[in-house]
Amino acid sequence: LGVNFLGSYGLFLIGSPFFWLTIPFPSNMVPYLMGPLLILKLSFMSLTSYLYFSRFVRPRYALLGGIMYAFCGFSMYNIFFNHFHEAMVYIPFILYSLERYMDEGKRGWFAFSIFLTAMNNYYFFIGQVVFLLIYWGIRMASGCWKVTPQKVILLFLEASLGTMAAGVLLLPSFFSVIQNSRTSSLLAGQDALIYNQPQRLYDIIHSYFFPSDIPARPNFFPDAKNQWGSMSAWIPMFGCTGAIAYFQTKKHKDWLHRLLIVLVIMSLVPFLNAIFQLLNWQYYARWFYMLTLMMILATIIMLNQKGKEEVNWNRAFGWSSGITAFFVIFVGLMPKDWKAEKWEFGFEQYKDRFWIYVTIVTIGLIAAYFLVDYKKKNEKMFYSWTVLCLAVISLVYSWYILGLGQNTATYPANFVIERAIRGKDKVQLPNTDEWARIDVYECMDNLGIYWEIPCIQAFHSVVPGSIMDFYESVGVKRSVGSRPEPSHYGLRSLLSTKWEFEYADTEAPLLNRGSDKKFYKDGKADNDMPGYKLVSTTNGFNVYENTNFVSMGFAYDSYITRSEYDRFDEQKREFLMLKTLVVEDAYEDMVKDILPKVSAGSFHYEYEDFVQDCQARNAQSCSSFVPTSKGFTAEITLDKRNVVFFSAPYEKNAWEIKVNGEPAKLIRCNVGFMAVECPEGTSQISFRYHTPGLTEGIIFTFVAIFLFNMYLVVSKKKPRRVKKVSAPAEKPENPEEP
Repeated sequence: LGVNFLGSYGLFLIGSPFFWLTIPFPSNMVPYLMGPLLILKLSFMSLTSYLYFSRFVRPRYALLGGIMYAFCGFSMYNIFFNHFHEAMVYIPFILYSLERYMDEGKRGWFAFSIFLTAMNNYYFFIGQVVFLLIYWGIRMASGCWKVTPQKVILLFLEASLGTMAAGVLLLPSFFSVIQNSRTSSLLAGQDALIYNQPQRLYDIIHSYFFPSDIPARPNFFPDAKNQWGSMSAWIPMFGCTGAIAYFQTKKHKDWLHRLLIVLVIMSLVPFLNAIFQLLNWQYYARWFYMLTLMMILATIIMLNQKGKEEVNWNRAFGWSSGITAFFVIFVGLMPKDWKAEKWEFGFEQYKDRFWIYVTIVTIGLIAAYFLVDYKKKNEKMFYSWTVLCLAVISLVYSWYILGLGQNTATYPANFVIERAIRGKDKVQLPNTDEWARIDVYECMDNLGIYWEIPCIQAFHSVVPGSIMDFYESVGVKRSVGSRPEPSHYGLRSLLSTKWEFEYADTEAPLLNRGSDKKFYKDGKADNDMPGYKLVSTTNGFNVYENTNFVSMGFAYDSYITRSEYDRFDEQKREFLMLKTLVVEDAYEDMVKDILPKVSAGSFHYEYEDFVQDCQARNAQSCSSFVPTSKGFTAEITLDKRNVVFFSAPYEKNAWEIKVNGEPAKLIRCNVGFMAVECPEGTSQISFRYHTPGLTEGIIFTFVAIFLFNMYLVVSKKKPRRVKKVSAPAEKPENPEEP
């Protein structure tokens, strides 16, 4: 229905340097760039984690840690979310910069690293800030750094300047996201202490010891309802073995022990887990990459031990194997019903996938056990063989997960390429003179975006809050996608939807669509969606025209207030908005002298009444409607002074409206949309969008850059004494050792 660009894409790609590498290429090249971009991201993940790990272990073990981090379970799970990996790139760099500042007084890099991650993604930035506070607090309390008031003040200054420099994206994103009702739903009561899904606790523990299930097909604990939660903390080959060995060896005396204990507890308690997303009720584990980073650090510190401290690996492997065996027995071998005549074992959803996962984990643990044992005999060859085994395990399990994630049964590659990516030039509408939205029935999300045609079916996580309010008011569930059921035919007319697309089933066996999924069958529209007729076929789709289409921008003969609307029958509200304008109570004074006030109960709601209402609205509709890069323009001719409604999302302090070149006031109406008063005769209407917070954000960014440069200049004038790094691990005995 229309979204704000910076507010929407501040969560996704607009702040990612990897995204900007694609800009010089034409759009049709982007699918072929995904592979190289993924290689680049994984490489930088390994590089930044190597830099951080090298503060604590010898270089070769830091490199092992980099491989584990780049190919950890969290990384492979989130291939689906291709913008998540940037956060994994940045957090080791932030920690590396923090360590250098606290140990050596190296200034500037911490502020720069904060700027990069704040620009990248505000959701992950919030979680990283929480983690940094915990990390810094535990390191401080453990006496790892010599701290002075000046050092703390300057560290806070760098963090503030880095955040402020990202204001050009952070501030518009803030004004956008606070509108979303999902952000105001917070954990409370019993749900803050105990997960409301009994299987979730086991699923979290399982995620430490096994590769992740694919997002859409949970297998080990299918009723945990963790789909899309990014819940994975598995380390290739070693799993939790190294972290367990660290716990058993260090006897809970150093900062990393304390940090791991805190993080594991936070993962198991709903309230503490939710802190990483400001206590939002929706379960996500999208901070587990930071937990995984710390577990990998513990693992390579144990591998790095040389001579002075013996690591009880046998005991660690015993614990790791025992917990793994528990899940194998509990999930894969437990009878479903002890009283059944014929026992059925295992409650996993996909048995073949379950046992393949078990095989991968088992082979990994066996390989890790023999490698660690071999390390005592030949450390150099241990390193080479470990790199090889990590590579093989990482490739095998990631290939398998990615293979499972290909939705070829529903949307084969030729459909995605030919119908969606290359479909823009193939879609031909019967009438393109008039602006209208389309609808796609029971098919792939976001086809309208591929085709560059406005479409009411859209998967987009971040939209103006007014859209959420509107859909909720008419009984349509709207979380991350707009998918109104066909029964909402009144809504489609209200939103100026003229064309309905239904795939013509030329690949029916592959698309897995039964006869019950037909939009139009037996000579009429399915699901009681009347008023549509077949007019053409294009790009493999049947195209149906909505005979009750209402042009974008139309006037009314009466109004009611929002308070009365909220008391009205939810199922009839979309039809009510085609009869009379619904005005927010605060805006009633702007329309009461223009339109008469009526009662919602004074209307009839039969199908014939709906048809007449659509005709009445069309009789007072705009003769032209033209979207622009800044908003839209329209022209309408009225026989008297009236209020003209547009189904474009309302946003506070975002729109500049002019009628016949003169400023006009915005009227919030029909729950989430806008209207403007127009005089008798022909009116030229202009809606121009201004991103809330953008001007202030730009000012913040430039001021922060200026202050940051002044800070660097002043810092260079005062010499700093270099302090030797402190770490919970031994440094190389031989300085020349690679």
